[in-house]
Amino acid sequence: MSTIETPAVNKAIGKVRPHQTQNERLVFEKSSPGKKAYKLAPLDVPEVDPEALLGDAVRKDPPGLPELSEIEIIRHFTRLSTWNYAIDLGMYPLGSCTMKYNPRVNEWVSRIRGLAEAHPYRPDSLAQGILNIIDLLQKCLIEITGMDTITLQPAAGAHGEFTGILLVRAWHESQGNARKKIIIPDSAHGTNPATAAICGYQVENLKSNAEGGIDLEALTAQVDEETAALMLTNPSTIGVFEEQIHKIADILHDKGALLYMDGANMNALVGKVRPGDFGVDVMHLNLHKTFSTPHGGGGPGSGPVACKKFLEPFLPTPVLVQDENGMKTWNYDRPQSVGRVRAFYGNTGMFIRALAYILANGPDGLRQTTEDAVLNANYIRKKLEDVYELPYKTPSMHEVVFSDKKQVAKGVKTGDIAKRLIDYGFHPYTVSFPLIVPGALMIEPTESESLEELDLFIDAMRSIAKEVEETPELVKSAPHSTRISRLDEVKAARKPVLRWKPE
Repeated sequence: MSTIETPAVNKAIGKVRPHQTQNERLVFEKSSPGKKAYKLAPLDVPEVDPEALLGDAVRKDPPGLPELSEIEIIRHFTRLSTWNYAIDLGMYPLGSCTMKYNPRVNEWVSRIRGLAEAHPYRPDSLAQGILNIIDLLQKCLIEITGMDTITLQPAAGAHGEFTGILLVRAWHESQGNARKKIIIPDSAHGTNPATAAICGYQVENLKSNAEGGIDLEALTAQVDEETAALMLTNPSTIGVFEEQIHKIADILHDKGALLYMDGANMNALVGKVRPGDFGVDVMHLNLHKTFSTPHGGGGPGSGPVACKKFLEPFLPTPVLVQDENGMKTWNYDRPQSVGRVRAFYGNTGMFIRALAYILANGPDGLRQTTEDAVLNANYIRKKLEDVYELPYKTPSMHEVVFSDKKQVAKGVKTGDIAKRLIDYGFHPYTVSFPLIVPGALMIEPTESESLEELDLFIDAMRSIAKEVEETPELVKSAPHSTRISRLDEVKAARKPVLRWKPE
């Protein structure tokens, strides 16, 4: 029996899929002149010369689109969809991404006609339904975070970071000094340094201690009157909660600096602790991670920014308010605002999904999702810590980070293990991140996964660890069951092929 045909593999993915066949050619390759997938009704209005209407904007040559029948088009895109991995098929163990299942009722609610077809330019008097949804979601998120106020305008997590640091800068400027630098731990999300730099700050790195947390002595020595803020991911990218968070906040506040929290990992905190209660001044959330809305695929996302009362005057304009008649409306009279950070107020569909998720779960349900997410991560940790190196022994929260230290001795790296995992029917974990863990295997099961699915994943990872010891070349040449074999990643990065060209 080959390794690919072990019971663990067959149980996870069933029969290995065939490689590309003749039917899987690209649509351009299947095109034949004269084929059509439609038939238009006879013209029932006077024909007009397009050049008379559009002038030079009219194309002189046809666009060169493929000519296919309807069934060929349907089969092509349906076939392509079977090449993709999806949360509907199995587990996404991507660490730091919180790729969890999105309840279908949330999708249904977001497609209610009166909500899905609402135009952003409709007057406030005709948008009270959506404005009340926004208002209720804001109140829920304020309660969950323990903050005083919030804006839902930012369109994604990094956009929320940008908005939050703009608030920090605006507040410091109002105090007479914008300050020069922002401190960022080496365990932070990778977008944090870019955000600080874009907002005009010098970035200073803060090295983690042996437990993977903030070194209080190093922080104290680094914070001075030119420090605008510390950007802290909590729990960090190694899945560690900063137990000294109150002291961290005090160190910053004593020097007039602010504590910014990257809230992308709130999946480990919701219903258990509130950032506003342990000294955070401003933070962003990822609705497309913690609160169910679709994550990945290029968006859309949602990155609300919550803050304490003293930062409220600087929130992006407009701000939702209620007039004397009880109507929700937008307030644009915000002289200290950092300005608009988006053309329209956020991604409404994300708001609807997130609110549906929050209301369906309620306080007890949200707390349960957090507890399940942490339990699942620690279950995986306990079941794999004897075969994969655990660089930090600090208790894990919603995710666990291993390293490939044991496997490197056999010439196998984290990327090889991740590719071999594909053969077992799972999406790879996050590879080589966080950077403070050489050869990192970053795994976040979320609360979505059952014990049975976790055991399948654990069996696969243990089987791969055994393969590394017995047949390392099998792992180094993976994946073996995919339609496309291992790619030349260097060539793909340096000489990408971004569009189809005929032979």
